[in-house]
Amino acid sequence: MSAEERLIRYCRIDTQSDESNEQETPSTRKQFDLAEVLLQELKELGLADAALDEHCYIYAHLPANTGRPCRTVGFIAHMDTAPDYSGTGVSPRIIRGFDGGDIALNPEVTMHMQDFPWMRQLKGKDLIVTDGTTLLGADDKAGITCIMEALSWWRCHPEAEHGTVAVAFTPDEEIGCGTRYFDLKKFGADFAYTMDGGQVSELSDETFNAASAKVSVQGFSIHPGEAKDRMINAASVAARIHSSLPDAKTPEHTSGHEGFLHLTGMSGNVEHAELTYILRDHDVARLEQQKQLLQAAVDYANLAAGTAAASVEFTDGYRNMKEVLEQHPEASAIAAQAMKELGITPAHEPIRGGTDGAELSFRGLPCPNLGAGGGNFHGRYEYCVIQELEQASEVVRRIAEIVSREA
Repeated sequence: MSAEERLIRYCRIDTQSDESNEQETPSTRKQFDLAEVLLQELKELGLADAALDEHCYIYAHLPANTGRPCRTVGFIAHMDTAPDYSGTGVSPRIIRGFDGGDIALNPEVTMHMQDFPWMRQLKGKDLIVTDGTTLLGADDKAGITCIMEALSWWRCHPEAEHGTVAVAFTPDEEIGCGTRYFDLKKFGADFAYTMDGGQVSELSDETFNAASAKVSVQGFSIHPGEAKDRMINAASVAARIHSSLPDAKTPEHTSGHEGFLHLTGMSGNVEHAELTYILRDHDVARLEQQKQLLQAAVDYANLAAGTAAASVEFTDGYRNMKEVLEQHPEASAIAAQAMKELGITPAHEPIRGGTDGAELSFRGLPCPNLGAGGGNFHGRYEYCVIQELEQASEVVRRIAEIVSREA
């Protein structure tokens, strides 16, 4: 089975997670459909201890084949796909020798290069794309594929030396619950990598710091004909709060290390209204400034309304894994060395989001994130570059080889 065949096989299995199900892990039972396939493949590849637990976590270990003592390196990828777009009935197709022009996904949907100008750099490469009705699932089935391809290669090349390699496939990463039941002891790695990035050159050892906010507005509803100096329109107060926030702080106007305040939901009427936000910044002090900015908007709206109609509640989320990885620079250094030995120039990219590696790093497992060749995640325009998918598998193998040389 080739890398492209493997990825397409995995993508056809619907594993979409459900952000509304906060009580169960996995959030959808269909994630077990892929887990069972992977479990069987791992056993066929000789990983005798491969196991699937009740929460849909897979753990397996490729035993060392060198007599020298060396650290155990781990590789992690998630099985679920994003709730943002349908993962049912995925029908991938391959474009050989991409010509750099627009791609007609179906008669009604075209991927226009003016919307994705960076894709012109992929001219000449082979792409796996969607049929325009679903996402692809390269996030993160490309990560799973490059790990499985490495294991398959080692199976055929027992002469290639490596230490113990730990593998884990997880559920519910897309809804922020991928590490909820992750068993570090069972995984048993000294350090690891999440294979959950984009381009194969991507090497990320920093994430956003994350927080969420819920603004609640309690209004006073009365007949509009009798409302003068009496009505408090909760929906209007909520609109005033959001409109007082600067546009420059939204995701649409930020990039790189710039953080943002993102309105993710709004609902309400005269009696009651709610706004929900996510707050992100690579710098924790600037994240606190975002909280202060939102609080000031709420205070201003209350002042204008003449009463304490609105309140805001903040909840802190994941933290920037750079705090930990700065103390363990060897994990990133080994990945960079592996790329360079393969002729790939590492691109140190800050993750404008989170990763399971952030939480795992703070739990004691240094865990940078690496790319697996995908792009345009979470929607119908998602794609994967076959050549980069294959290179990502080579990066996995070369990292393990470098670690085996340490003794």
